Amino acid sequence: MKQIRIQLFFLFFIVASFGFSQTNPVIDAFPKGTILYGNIRYNNDTIPKHLLDIYLPENTKGKVPLVILIHGGGWLSNDKYADIGYMNKTVAEIVSNGYALASIDYRFSTQAVFPAQMQDCNRAISYLYDNADQYGFDKKRFALMGFSAGGHLASMVGLSKNNDIAAFFMAGTSKLFSFKAVVDFYGPTELILFPENNNEKSPEGLLIGAAPLSRPDLAKAASPVTYVDKDDPPFLIIHGEKDQLVSTKHSQLLSAWLSVFGVQNELFILKDAPHFGEMFDSDEVRHKVMNFLTQRLN
Repeated sequence: MKQIRIQLFFLFFIVASFGFSQTNPVIDAFPKGTILYGNIRYNNDTIPKHLLDIYLPENTKGKVPLVILIHGGGWLSNDKYADIGYMNKTVAEIVSNGYALASIDYRFSTQAVFPAQMQDCNRAISYLYDNADQYGFDKKRFALMGFSAGGHLASMVGLSKNNDIAAFFMAGTSKLFSFKAVVDFYGPTELILFPENNNEKSPEGLLIGAAPLSRPDLAKAASPVTYVDKDDPPFLIIHGEKDQLVSTKHSQLLSAWLSVFGVQNELFILKDAPHFGEMFDSDEVRHKVMNFLTQRLN
């Protein structure tokens, strides 16, 4: 199982990274006329991972909702283009329906351990909120969407926001933003659930700087289920039935905790689907995602 997990992880890295040396290699996935603001430095520094892209629909009238995308890659690979590469129909439909989309980068676990990734995500979202008027966003209609490790971070950001965890924010970061919805694609939700929870060199071990079993306090602090409460935003949780990297138990556990606290959520297990790939860009999944966003953002 360990060998299979490592092989699949690197397959994910290779597929999602193909062609990323180009300048915005995914812009053709978006509708013609999409307005791109690329490689914005959201922390006003020169750190390569402190960048985001904004995709705006053409000829908008009034303020538009914003979907914030957080990429996957085991917290140690890929970039803000990665998941768009195999979710091109979904992102195209998001923009064609009049929503803006922002895709953000964050520091890898090999560069800085948790909670650096939370600090980066919150800083990027703070930038988007503080500059909403410039780009035409509706500050009251923000949603999160993340894939794998990005699903974990999207869930963490969405669930912990109302807990006001000081360690999750850089100094000077605005905390005025909130979220109407979270879409979590196969994100880890409880680090102790991983089969390599005693391995400090596993992706989750590298994230927190220790084996989860040896530092359950750190594992708990980095697990989305820790922050579930009755005031959290609605969730759509999507997971592949045959995921060999992140067990469906992660999504089942998050859905159960949300239900315990009375938070609206839907868990959808995609039959025969692996950890990632074009199966998640199918009509069935895409319609479910768009219906959820329409209900929450319109």
